[in-house]
Amino acid sequence: MSVLGNLEPKSVFGYFEDICKIPHGSGNMDKISQFCVDFAKEHELEYIQDDMKNVIIIKEATPGYEEVEPLILQGHLDMVCEKRPDKEKDFLTEGIDVCTDGENIWADGTTLGGDNGIAVAYGLALLADKELQHPRLEVVLTVDEETGLYGAEAIDMSMLKGKKLINLDSEEEGIFTVGCAGGLTLACDIPMFTEEAEGEIYELKVTGLLGGHSGAEIHKGRGNSNVILGRVLLAIGQKIGLEIIKMEGGSKDNAIPRNSVAEILVGAEDVQKLEELVKEQEEILKNEFHASDAGITLELTSKGTQTAEVMDATSKITALHALNNIPNGIQAYSMDIEGLVETSLNMGIMSQDEESLKMSFAVRSSVESAKYYLTDRVGLFVEML
Repeated sequence: MSVLGNLEPKSVFGYFEDICKIPHGSGNMDKISQFCVDFAKEHELEYIQDDMKNVIIIKEATPGYEEVEPLILQGHLDMVCEKRPDKEKDFLTEGIDVCTDGENIWADGTTLGGDNGIAVAYGLALLADKELQHPRLEVVLTVDEETGLYGAEAIDMSMLKGKKLINLDSEEEGIFTVGCAGGLTLACDIPMFTEEAEGEIYELKVTGLLGGHSGAEIHKGRGNSNVILGRVLLAIGQKIGLEIIKMEGGSKDNAIPRNSVAEILVGAEDVQKLEELVKEQEEILKNEFHASDAGITLELTSKGTQTAEVMDATSKITALHALNNIPNGIQAYSMDIEGLVETSLNMGIMSQDEESLKMSFAVRSSVESAKYYLTDRVGLFVEML
């Protein structure tokens, strides 16, 4: 049974619902790409599918429009796959559970993939329309945009005749965007050293944050769980003896992380104080983030008395310096357009292995020199650590 069947235009939302049923996270492009190829075959349209699974579909001009300049329509096939902690979803094999109230569309417990499934749906609906009068349409659908524009970088567009392109990867209906921020992925790797310690081990989680897209929603002031975890550990470590075993949070550098977790170790004499400090920090955070992230929660779970490899003293200080002092979030607003974020970065992923603490940032700026200056600033700080 169709969920979006009553929405207009029916063809657009029909194709969007079909797309939602297909797993199409970045790096998992085979099925969605084949769906577009099958569409082209069904409608007897010229198409190209390259080795990366980019797809170009061509529809020749309708009678009377042969001399009109061809038009390129472009979107991307991949989506950012994020879910609530309580939602069971295998993004590699399952589609999105789409919902609607007749006006808004959302996904049950996951990202929707409107970015950029709606572009694909628009393109297919236009190509399928038998009544529309149009010039030659060239629909370009690229892969792995969210992770680095890899499909767009590799695609061969020599078959295209159009000189004008409408990119359908936008945020607001009725708004035309004529420029955008450039971006890069910044990976930081800070060496960590360990020593053995024994004590009461706890798992400390930062959860309940809204998260969001690090480009479209960075201006909303939402909390970054990785940064908040570092802040909480710093505050607790100033009051009691706290050792850090491991920290991690976030799964995409271009998504504001909603959940982060640390394994920590304290002495038996500090257990009660630890619980009190966690509650105290939770109250502080709820007060500060009541408008942007009202559901922010700190969860403390005992793992018992154990011996573990913890960060040595220098590594612990270094890690806390990194999480609390590396720039994050909005760095500058535009001097030309009021309210426009010019330069920002997002600590989207934090992880740790036996040798290092790793952080991955999505850096964005509409001024290229500012983007690289921000990258240099982070690089200098990491090198100093």
